[in-house]
Amino acid sequence: MRDMKWEVTRMRQNKKLRRYVGIPLMLSMLILGGCASFSQDGGFDSVSALTKERSGQSVQKIASPDAEDAARAKVRELLATPLTPDTAVQIALLNNKGLQASFAELGIAEADYVQAGRMRNPGFSFGRLGNGSDAEIDRSVMFDLIGLLTIPVRSGIEQRRFEQTKLQTAKEAIMLAGETRRAYFNAVSAAQTAQYMQQVQQAAEAGAELAQRMARVGNWSKLDQAREQAFYADATAQVARARHNAVAAREKLNRLLGVWGSGLTYELPDRLPDLPSSVVEAGNIEQKALEQRLDVQIAKGDAVATARALGLTKATRFMNVLDVGYINKSEAGMPRENGYEISLELPIFDFGGARTAKAEAIYMQSVNRTADIAIRARSEVREAYSGYRTSYDIAKHYRDEVIPLRQKISDEVMLRYNGMLVSVFELLTDAREQISNVNAAIEAQRDFWIAETDLQAAMNVGGADNGSSMQVASGGAPSAAAHD
Repeated sequence: MRDMKWEVTRMRQNKKLRRYVGIPLMLSMLILGGCASFSQDGGFDSVSALTKERSGQSVQKIASPDAEDAARAKVRELLATPLTPDTAVQIALLNNKGLQASFAELGIAEADYVQAGRMRNPGFSFGRLGNGSDAEIDRSVMFDLIGLLTIPVRSGIEQRRFEQTKLQTAKEAIMLAGETRRAYFNAVSAAQTAQYMQQVQQAAEAGAELAQRMARVGNWSKLDQAREQAFYADATAQVARARHNAVAAREKLNRLLGVWGSGLTYELPDRLPDLPSSVVEAGNIEQKALEQRLDVQIAKGDAVATARALGLTKATRFMNVLDVGYINKSEAGMPRENGYEISLELPIFDFGGARTAKAEAIYMQSVNRTADIAIRARSEVREAYSGYRTSYDIAKHYRDEVIPLRQKISDEVMLRYNGMLVSVFELLTDAREQISNVNAAIEAQRDFWIAETDLQAAMNVGGADNGSSMQVASGGAPSAAAHD
């Protein structure tokens, strides 16, 4: 036992080893441990650039009371004029609290990145054994050597995760912009439809009242009167449903805009924007989608990060914990002793095979997930373009063919009514049919603008959702078939 203690003491007193190993090692620990720092923008500039490139609007992080006051003033200014799709998106990106909450993920990811570039704090231990002059005192400072050696690898992994978080945050902002545009078009079209459905109700009410008067004088059968009354009752229900759709659509837009209280008093236009004169050609939209879609870039980044993490797992497979430290020991009546100590976990029970196998499985999972996302991206963009082109053709067909024909029929019926060749009920029936076609034209026009938004989402972020699914099915205006 005395021989072993003498040997340890001799190693501790080896000045050459302390000079060429201990001091440079500790200096390198201090240098590497303090090299990581936070960026000035916190990664937000990249998020804002990605969002503006794909949505046409930048984002702003509200991080101070002054910034919040400025944002509130800007929102009030934008709400003072009738909303357009672009101003609605601008308000949502500035005022949506859910989006502002997601910006905190940037700070969390950057903190992990900075932390990965710093080594673990050293540990200090102090021990005293014995009494009086026979007391033995041990002092030691321990450093995480494996943590020091793997700082470049861990820092690289966290840096890539930070970059992934930037992409994910930008994706959420762009998806919010697309959802806001869908909600805007739904709100405008729902209000426009409610207005036309009210005209249907007024026409049905006039017809029912006239039928009741004529039935009282014996000029109208009870069957025809019942039909007019049924049409009026159905039109009343359709108006209530259309009004609810208008309220629901506006409330969804309110939630996305982040407005409440006095902010609800904004004005929407009376009608949807006109169709563009031409459509965007397909071209190489699949290739563009693979290059631009953020979900594809995120999946690729995940695969790269997982591969790097797999390399780290293999590197530390047999050395899971390795601590290096400086020891100072003093014993009563004996000269103070200095040296170092190494603590190493021995791979007796766990050789790291399970961790390595898990990392390899996770890597293959990320590779296949990336391939699946790429396949879905190509399919989604083709489907979105088909919906975009089809909805444009349908809306254009209503604008150029159906509505002009209905107007021509209405003019002819009016001429015959003025010449006393048709009855007032035929005039009312024609008016109802015309309004029904106008409502269908409004829906077709709305579907085009939503389809255009879905196409942009399929090109840039993926996962586009059809905002028209929020509509309560109204079935359009009561048709003339119900009257015949």
